[in-house]
Amino acid sequence: MSTIIPQEKKNMRACLLCSLIKNQSQFVKNGCENCEDILRLRGNTERVLECTSANFNGFVALMRPEQSWLGRWQRIEKYSKGLYAAQVTGRIPEDVEMALEQRGITYRPRDGTVKD
Repeated sequence: MSTIIPQEKKNMRACLLCSLIKNQSQFVKNGCENCEDILRLRGNTERVLECTSANFNGFVALMRPEQSWLGRWQRIEKYSKGLYAAQVTGRIPEDVEMALEQRGITYRPRDGTVKD
């Protein structure tokens, strides 16, 4: 759990793809537990700054993802335990969006602009 939960309150950032909140240094050290195969954040500070945002609203502590109605509502029920932003301002880079399209995944920004 220590790689997922932010260890300090400064430099907190949220993943633009899944909204996981961690410190910038945690993203650089461990990447994103949910999106690492797509985003490749581990060891790359520049990529962390491109694919995460310091501008986010609210947060949700997800401890039992598979049992959480809030997790289903936020579309995070299949993700790792951790702290998630309710909304994240920003968009993933074009190369990431194209990689998602190639996998047949539709990108849904975490800023609340896309409605079902």
